[in-house]
Amino acid sequence: MTRYLITGASGMLGQDLQHALRDAEVTALGRADLDITDPAAVDAAVAEHDVVINSAAYTKVDDAETHEAEAHAVNATGPELLARAAVRHGAKLVTVSTDYVFDGHGTAPYAEDAPTDPINAYGRTKAAGEALVREIAPDSSYIVRTAWIYGAHGPNFAATMLRLAGSHETVSVVTDQVGQPTWTGDLAARIVELVESDAPAGTYHGTNSGQASWYDFTRAIYAEMGLDPERVLPTDSAAFVRPAPRPAYSVLGHDGWSRAGLAPMRDWRDALAAAVQAGALTA
Repeated sequence: MTRYLITGASGMLGQDLQHALRDAEVTALGRADLDITDPAAVDAAVAEHDVVINSAAYTKVDDAETHEAEAHAVNATGPELLARAAVRHGAKLVTVSTDYVFDGHGTAPYAEDAPTDPINAYGRTKAAGEALVREIAPDSSYIVRTAWIYGAHGPNFAATMLRLAGSHETVSVVTDQVGQPTWTGDLAARIVELVESDAPAGTYHGTNSGQASWYDFTRAIYAEMGLDPERVLPTDSAAFVRPAPRPAYSVLGHDGWSRAGLAPMRDWRDALAAAVQAGALTA
């Protein structure tokens, strides 16, 4: 039986990965269990495993602007060490990356091989991690970029919008940032399918299909949860100035799945309906 190691196992995606691998032999290590910036600890953890799925990350996008070294340690050095250990022990590596490696100035979905050009510190650290993994383990690694994730097991945009629905008559949400809402339940299942299908090593875009603004997404959340979507009001990013600039266009292309003989992930609206039905979102 394939032996899996999940890092970042206590996070939103990490917990859904454990569910997706519930019938497999899994070692699940959260941040308290494994410091992925510690070479000796990483080597010991990877030993005796066939597949390593790295869902650990420094995800505090705004804080990364003033703590880039700390973000780089987790988002770049960590994947580097995992890649070296995976090669040493003959394991496959999956590392999760982000749409933030792109500048967001595009008008058509970003291809897997499109040049990266991050506009914030978080994106720079994730792009650095990607580059290191490609260099060290080109034939035995998968880089899975995702975006706009939500799920049952951690703070996320969808949960925040539902919390605000309980305390605010209306919510104002931006219309000028466009991306792909992605349920971590779908993403976890797709990562497992990617590994088990023995797909070619390389970069894949792990996002639900279609596209939406944050405003569109919020209205869909309200509708699925039986709330009045007219309570969601449009605004733009100028109303929410933050330390780290956000990509305006974060739609990712899915040609990599076709090349691997796999269908793209389902439309984000279908995934949202399934997530609500599964109890991944609660009002």
